[in-house]
Amino acid sequence: MNIVFAIAIYFICWWIVLFAILPFGVKTQLEAGNVSPGTVESAPVTPRLIPKLIATTIVSAIIFALGYWLVESGVVTLDNIPFLPRFEDAARLKP
Repeated sequence: MNIVFAIAIYFICWWIVLFAILPFGVKTQLEAGNVSPGTVESAPVTPRLIPKLIATTIVSAIIFALGYWLVESGVVTLDNIPFLPRFEDAARLKP
């Protein structure tokens, strides 16, 4: 796997995991009973972003490592995806 491709896949995985983790443990101002003037009631009281960024990095590293292992070990190849063309046939046709 190319290093640029690996970094791009990790970056995409990191953002998806971030958006999945962001809602965990959020307490809104309405739930806390302390709505600041000029803010919406659904604004978080304490978003705790640093622990969420750390958790996102760890979880996405585990997911990426699993995906990397599956691709590099040959368990999953492009030929396993049914709607893609068969690449082994194209390689055989070259002179």
